[in-house]
Amino acid sequence: MAPTPSRSHRTRVHVVSDVHGNARDLARAGEGADALICLGDLVLFLDYADHSRGIFPDLFGVENADRIVALRTARRFQEAREFGARLWAGVGEDRASVIEEAVRKQYAEMFAAFPSPTYATYGNVDMPTLWREYAGPGTTVLDGERVEIGGLVFGFVGGGLRTPMRTPYEISDEEYAAKIEAVGEVDVLCTHIPPEVPELVYDTVARRFERGSRALLDAIRRTRPRYSLFGHIHQPLVKRMRIGATECVNVGHFASTGTPWALEW
Repeated sequence: MAPTPSRSHRTRVHVVSDVHGNARDLARAGEGADALICLGDLVLFLDYADHSRGIFPDLFGVENADRIVALRTARRFQEAREFGARLWAGVGEDRASVIEEAVRKQYAEMFAAFPSPTYATYGNVDMPTLWREYAGPGTTVLDGERVEIGGLVFGFVGGGLRTPMRTPYEISDEEYAAKIEAVGEVDVLCTHIPPEVPELVYDTVARRFERGSRALLDAIRRTRPRYSLFGHIHQPLVKRMRIGATECVNVGHFASTGTPWALEW
């Protein structure tokens, strides 16, 4: 637990999201801070900027990675699924174990890079069932839960909503809303996905609207936290905006920037 603020001490936390395999910068992300907050997406399945990086090209090669990115970017999701299914058919019945082995390798590296203390929640490409195995004593995993850091109450809600991409940790709108409700009133609301606001959910490079949460937006308007922090959208149209009394901040695509967002009070 970070120290309680006093006249002689200000509390500083660094916040990251969408780490996607960037263990090198993650190991330095907590420097100068009382705590690190991670808003998920540790796993790198496929790097849309560099198609040679990630689990997918490791298994199927860069040319196939180029092809599936092109299909997804064109929103030809059914063709992308069919193409991916043909590739995975070559793996046979071991598909689940092959993916898990690759994810475990990445998680071992990512969690070893976390400083102490770290407070983390899941992204939509994460596999929550594995996190408890790799989270050391200095890492607290929260989902639909609250924690006090330096005198402020932080609420955490992980995962994403269901999409045609069918990433590993997508849940129903109802389940997501229940986690938002469980968190209740907090000073800082930490989620992986943004509230459902057009400017916050549009990715300017992918040229599409991603899914944000209406339940999160409603909670922001109702409970008026000081901050709503999130990631998920790698190249947002707007990185920061106010909703009533709440400052909404996309903390950035850490995989590419390597720089945490800082909050001090």
